[in-house]
Amino acid sequence: MTTTQTQPQIQQWTNLAQQLRVDSIRCTTTAGSGHPTSSMSAADLMAVLMISYLRYDFDNPKHPNNDHLIFSKGHAAPLLYSMYKAAGAIDDAELMTLRKFGSRLEGHPTPALPYVDVATGSLGQGLPIGVGVAMAGKYLDKLPYHVWVVLGDSEMAEGSIWEACDKAGFYKTDHLIAILDCNRLGQRGETELGWNTAAYAARAQAFGWHAIEIDGHDYEQINQAYAEALQTEGRPTMIIAKTKKGKGVSFLENKEGWHGKPVPKDKEDEALQELHRPARSMTFSVQKPENLQPASIPPAKAVDLPRYEVGSSEATRKAYGDALKALGDADGHVVAMDGEVSNSTYAQEFAKAFPERFFEQFIAEQQLVATAIGMQVRHYIPFASTFAAFFSRAYDFIRMGAISRANIRLCGSHAGVSIGEDGPSQMALEDLAMMRAVFGSTVLYPSDPNQAAQLVAEMAKHDGIVYLRSTREKTPVLYAPDEKFTVGGSKVVKQSAQDKVTVVAAGITLHEALKAYEQLKGENIHARIIDAYSVKPIDEETILAAAEEAGNKIVTVEDHWPEGGLGDAVTEVFTQRDGPMPQVVKLAVQSMPGSGTPAELLEEAGISAHHIVQAVKALI
Repeated sequence: MTTTQTQPQIQQWTNLAQQLRVDSIRCTTTAGSGHPTSSMSAADLMAVLMISYLRYDFDNPKHPNNDHLIFSKGHAAPLLYSMYKAAGAIDDAELMTLRKFGSRLEGHPTPALPYVDVATGSLGQGLPIGVGVAMAGKYLDKLPYHVWVVLGDSEMAEGSIWEACDKAGFYKTDHLIAILDCNRLGQRGETELGWNTAAYAARAQAFGWHAIEIDGHDYEQINQAYAEALQTEGRPTMIIAKTKKGKGVSFLENKEGWHGKPVPKDKEDEALQELHRPARSMTFSVQKPENLQPASIPPAKAVDLPRYEVGSSEATRKAYGDALKALGDADGHVVAMDGEVSNSTYAQEFAKAFPERFFEQFIAEQQLVATAIGMQVRHYIPFASTFAAFFSRAYDFIRMGAISRANIRLCGSHAGVSIGEDGPSQMALEDLAMMRAVFGSTVLYPSDPNQAAQLVAEMAKHDGIVYLRSTREKTPVLYAPDEKFTVGGSKVVKQSAQDKVTVVAAGITLHEALKAYEQLKGENIHARIIDAYSVKPIDEETILAAAEEAGNKIVTVEDHWPEGGLGDAVTEVFTQRDGPMPQVVKLAVQSMPGSGTPAELLEEAGISAHHIVQAVKALI
């Protein structure tokens, strides 16, 4: 389609673009660090977007029909903050606090500002998350808001970008518009493709996108591209804009060596004079969205969790699927996604019952987590599942999710040597450590299906990054269906006044510990057995009491490497308090496993009942 521009409109775009450049220089020079040149290249693109196309109510950042603007190139935060100033959302005094201690204007955007949906700055993440937001808009909210994602050309080398392109094309997210600021220069020189905009366009088209190549400093082309993107149906749009880094200042424009460097104080006036600084202190109105509401969802009701009879056997991964289905029935805000293993994680139970709320991500674990983060932006309750080992591919998204203050639930199945014959490539042996290290995370490892079901229900109510590790093998049902389990709790499964040692286990190793208990009991050796199903936060009170009452001797046993898992979680309880340190023996997987039966591998790893008995005897 074609549009016409009036001279006043062009002048308004020009005024805003120059103001954005001026402010990007001013705030970074004051800060003494930052990325002014990466901000200046996209200023014309953002000026047209902000004045003519963005629909956002800055007085109501939670308006459900607001557009979403995500800076995937998060280092261009000075440009984003300058836009907020131009819109009147922040003032100039706050803009000048960029990168200062205590400021909301951090070096890369975070939700410390209410207008920022997610933290970016680790490149390759904004577009994948934008895809998740766009999926929510199209399939759940059923609202016409647009998701605008500003990309840098350096991050187009990230595999996560192309996972996102693939899923956006597959799900036909036509309200997703990616704006590629192709300024040719990365951190150390020219980017992989330089100004080869045709190559980017061909790649986007191969993934089912509508692609538009433009001069990113030509207002007419920018305006036409946005109008065309808004008219495109059935597929997302990528606008590939050829731009110049440092545009508008002669000693910065298209010059190498300026990435991530502010204009020195003694050169600031020279730069600002080229941008006609005196005329650049205006406020520009942003159009508000239509007052539309998301598709209605029935009020939540009580969750009717599955029940498993004591004495029977079931895998905790099956309990995860059953409980997830029960949550979905109780609350329409619960959504699920999986990495093409839902018949193993049992997320298929949810998918069969609620196909309209299940989003297959195929073998794309980065996009799996990104989709969950995007959907929680829209206040849904996402559960994402795959084999525990494969969350390691998405770890950067998980740690950035914590910075985003994201509320997502992750379930990793098939963990540890107990999965058996598949061998070490499928055995998560570092996942507990990995997830414990995430800021504010919760890490759960149930041993029993009734326990697992209760904890899945708890996950839905819990904030932050919540991870549940499930077991492949069927194990005996230990707890009655009405037994209660809470985050931060544990269960003392066996105890007596004669206990001489405490064994702390979780998941599959609890069953080994109970076998060891029976052997030890037959030899008149009394051991306390603790089911530490909440690995983080761990039940400090119960562990401290056990140490005091049971000889100050502890054996921890886990289907995990010795570093960072359950054993370290228990040991840390005692390093954070006064008093004598108990004797702690950590049983964990010490050597690289191979293939075998679960029983063979537990024995070989030194975490079977046999080895627990030996460790207890040696300790007492």
